[in-house]
Order: sequence, then structure tokens, then C-alpha cells
Amino acid sequence: MKYRRLGKTELKVSIIGIGTWQFGGEWGQQFTQHEADAILDKAKDLGINLIDTAECYGDHLSESFIGSYIQRNRREDWVIATKFGHQYHERFSRTDVWSPEEVLKQLDASLHALKTNYIDLYQFHSGPDAAFDNDQLWTLLDKQIQAGKIRHLGTSIGSNDNLHQTDAATKVHSQTIQVVYNRLDRKPEERVFPAAERQDLGVLARVPLASGYLSGKYKPGAVFDETDVRHRHDRESTLLKLQEVEQIRENELPAGRDMAQWALAWCLKHPAVTTVIPGCKNPEQVAANASAAELVSENHPQTWKAQIGEGSQS
Repeated sequence: MKYRRLGKTELKVSIIGIGTWQFGGEWGQQFTQHEADAILDKAKDLGINLIDTAECYGDHLSESFIGSYIQRNRREDWVIATKFGHQYHERFSRTDVWSPEEVLKQLDASLHALKTNYIDLYQFHSGPDAAFDNDQLWTLLDKQIQAGKIRHLGTSIGSNDNLHQTDAATKVHSQTIQVVYNRLDRKPEERVFPAAERQDLGVLARVPLASGYLSGKYKPGAVFDETDVRHRHDRESTLLKLQEVEQIRENELPAGRDMAQWALAWCLKHPAVTTVIPGCKNPEQVAANASAAELVSENHPQTWKAQIGEGSQS
């Protein structure tokens, strides 16, 4: 595993993290504590130290799985990132919660679920600009840093071109940006990444496998059942994405290279990206994701690029 500095936080995080939306039960599988433990055990064995979760992955359900695991392991070995701003009601149903008073309740609920005294990275979760621009919210969060409940603040932008929240990150003491970025969605390269680099913000690339479409497992025409969030994706859009994946496989994927491994390394090739946070449903997928680090050479970027191909990266 390799590690990078997460912007101005100075935290050293593994370039491959663990995304845990799946623990909330919206990706076609209901998890047990034993299954979550096995995933996190494998991550630890492979040198992964970053876990990304959220208050609304289940009603703090994902956080609870992580907290029960962390309670039986060394808390200081992990960088835990979670988010605020949404109240989970049932599968695929949430309401926004942005008032400072409600966010404080969310923070305390996350600390309780995670069974920890502090959160390493607390992220504004894909909220509107009006909520982001509430100075009282950020004043409250600064006070929680002073109280020791939060170490660092971050912003998870909902739109891949939200320059407003990215540009204002330093103003509100947000030190990281989380954004959807993958070979099928390169919008952040245009404005978000340059703004992040100007401010020395750590960048967490979520959905690096494009909701699994870049995993190499699915062919055009694939159908997802109603328990899987991909069932809600527009079918025509899904078909076009999977057709594009086939073109990538034929024209960009080096011979003999695993597509998922290649896709994760492709994200990490961009100099703005600190880490990727793919989801995973079992220890085998954790190992497959972690193996992408083998393609990343921090000291020899030309060798690295040759291994994964240029992929028309600008």
C-alpha cells in the first residue's frame, strides 16, 4: 500500500480507501457484523487505513458496523471520515437536515454509532449552496473541533462542477473535497481539481468504478434488481455507459490488465487526487481494489503511466 498526505489535514491516508455505502443495505445486499468485520480485517491486513461512511448509509447503520469493529481494534490505526446533512428514513428515502442544532445532533449520533470520541474528517454531505453558505453552521462545527469531537472538516460536493463550494473551502475551514470522479465522469478535471490544487485540499474520489460499471463485471443490457440502487439509474444512460466501458476495454485497457484495478489507478494518476474510496461487498473485492496500488509508482510516473495507459487523460 502507498500513502499520501490528505491536503492541509496532514493526515497520511492509503491511496485506496474503503467506501461503505453498501453497509447501509442499498446495494443489493444486507450485511451482518461478521461480514463487515471480514471486509475491514482484510483492509487492515493490506494496509488500508481510510474508511469513508455517512450518517445516511442506513440510519447510522454503516457507522454502527464500523464502530463495533473499531471498538475491538486500535482506533488510532484508522482515519474515519463520515458526513452530515441527511436523515435516513427507509431504503432510498432521505430528508435534508442542515440547521446547526440538527447537525449537532447528527454529530453526536455518529460519534455514538462509531463508538469513538472523535471523527477524523467530518464532511458536508452533498448539500445545496444555501446550506453551505450558512455561517452559523460552520461556526458550530469550528466549536466542535475546539471541543475535540472533530479533527478536520471536509466538503462532499453533490455536483461534479460545484466550484462555489470548492472555491469557498478554505473560507469555511474545509480541508478536503470529495467528488465523483472516474474514467466515465471527468468533469472535476475542468474546475474543481484546479481549485483544490490552489488551496492544497485533499481530494477523495468517490464512485471511482462508476457504480461498478468499470469493474468489468457487467455487459451492456445488465439488469439490477430493485434492492440495488443501480435499479434506479436511467436504463438508457446505463446502457450507454456500459457500451463506453466496452470501448475502453478494447482501446485503453492494457493487455492482461484487470479493468477494476486499472480504473482505480487511472483516477490516482491525476495529481489532484489523494485517494479513491471504492465500495466492496466482500474481502476478495477489498484485495482486488488494494492491488491497484501496485500500478501506482510515485517516484516513476512515466513507468506508472505506461502500466495503465494514458487513457486520454488530459
